[in-house]
Amino acid sequence: MNLLPRLSGTDPALTVLRARSADQDPTPEQLAAVREQLGLEQGAFTHFAQWLGGLPRGDAGTSWVSGEPVLPQVADAFAVSLTLMSGALAVTIAVAALVCARTLHLGSRRRLRRTRAGTGAAVLAALPKFLLASLLATVCGVWLGWFPSSGWEGPRSMVLPALALGVPSGAMLGGLLDQALPAAFHEPWARTWHAFGFSPGLTARNALRRTLPGVLPQLLPTVVALVGGAVAVEKIFNIPGLGRLALDAAMTQDLPPLQTATLVLVLLGIVVGMLLQALRHVLLGPALRDGALPALHAPALPRRRSLLPVAVLCAAALLALVVAGLLRDPLYVDTAARLLPPSAAHPLGTDPLGRDLLARLGHGALRTAGVALAVTAVCAVTGLLLGMSARVGLGLTEVVSTLPAVLAGLLTTAVTGPSVWGAACAVCLVGWTPYAAQTAALLEQERASGHMLASILFGADRWYLLRRHLLPAVLPAVLRNALLRLPTTVLVLASLGFLGLGEQPPTPEWGRLLSENQPYAELAPWTVLGPACALVLLSVLAVSGAASGRNRSRRRMA
Repeated sequence: MNLLPRLSGTDPALTVLRARSADQDPTPEQLAAVREQLGLEQGAFTHFAQWLGGLPRGDAGTSWVSGEPVLPQVADAFAVSLTLMSGALAVTIAVAALVCARTLHLGSRRRLRRTRAGTGAAVLAALPKFLLASLLATVCGVWLGWFPSSGWEGPRSMVLPALALGVPSGAMLGGLLDQALPAAFHEPWARTWHAFGFSPGLTARNALRRTLPGVLPQLLPTVVALVGGAVAVEKIFNIPGLGRLALDAAMTQDLPPLQTATLVLVLLGIVVGMLLQALRHVLLGPALRDGALPALHAPALPRRRSLLPVAVLCAAALLALVVAGLLRDPLYVDTAARLLPPSAAHPLGTDPLGRDLLARLGHGALRTAGVALAVTAVCAVTGLLLGMSARVGLGLTEVVSTLPAVLAGLLTTAVTGPSVWGAACAVCLVGWTPYAAQTAALLEQERASGHMLASILFGADRWYLLRRHLLPAVLPAVLRNALLRLPTTVLVLASLGFLGLGEQPPTPEWGRLLSENQPYAELAPWTVLGPACALVLLSVLAVSGAASGRNRSRRRMA
């Protein structure tokens, strides 16, 4: 963070002076006075050493812009973010419980005959958080007046932003847990307990205990994202949280509060990572230590209906939108046709500049889906490799996962400038951590299984273990996670664009369409309905394709 001015090539004195007085043309004397006041001539490393030296004394320096002590600002912002995180985490757990409630109920009573596609969870997970925040603020805050739509005045102010943050996150975690539960109910202990008349509640609790260790690592990036990565939601609801403080400090190159906020996030990530790791070991019990942990194998359960027609329908709808949009001009501006509703001339309506939304949606499809797919693939492969390298990935995952994509976007933007590829690099820098955590957790459980120990005793070498045991236990779960997170990657890129760090106008891109039309969602909802529906179709297509492939592989194994 201390190298941000050098990476960006801008004079921090100029940025700080403009943040103080909004002076667009400062004189050299003014800039020299700011440099002398801040001691910028001493160099970045000297400033960083002085800041580190003051931390043991409780002194994090003073803000370059406001001149106030940094520690009280960061403490107040962290308290707000921690309160918001608690509410959002409660919503996340409640939504995840609702998503997998049916599987828990039927599986604990030995009535789980069919599996679900998971499309409902995929739709919820694909909801853009900043768009959901705008919708909740407008409907529940302004129209109905149930909760405050802006500011931080008490517990009531926490409800709407907690819902905006927790619903997509809960759908993501609940979908992963719902996919893992049938394997737990298929184990011999579950059948034995049912035969001996054990209560369904006890069976459900132990099935959760069996499957939660594989999902718990996904909570670490979720918790950190709720604290430091909720910048867009904090801006919409005008919440003075830690993410917004870090973003404002980075934009003005106010390094003392930026460094302190980043340090708080790193420490939070380390603490949360240690707690989750300890909880995993408690849930797995002595079997993990003794190498007697049975592997989870999902049963080949049929589905209520084939997912192939769903996937074909979604693909056909997306293809029709793209082809129809490619035949139109996405940059043509007609000021007389501003914010027109859908019609025969404009099937998806027009945006605030009078541009055809169908054209912009079609021309932005390849860039949006292509970049998101490339980023997801890079993150999944990187996470898989680092998760398998325990010595390299140990500790690195917890530290990197504490860096929100927004701050990573600021660092890459300082080097590359605002662009879609700069935003993609920012997501790649931090997006591999969920896959690395999942890979490490699954490998740890697989190495503690009985059949793994038997293979080692029979003289199996590392390549055989990797090819026949480790990769088959990890790759399907990581692939499902990647496909479920594909729309989330689009939303992260959209959030960076919403904050001015991603794709720049007038380039058509789905995330950019959502961000630039978000202020008009109340007046003209069709401006955001098109890209939002396209994201939902992409999410359902990804989940349907993954589920169909998984079902075919299970039938082959059976």
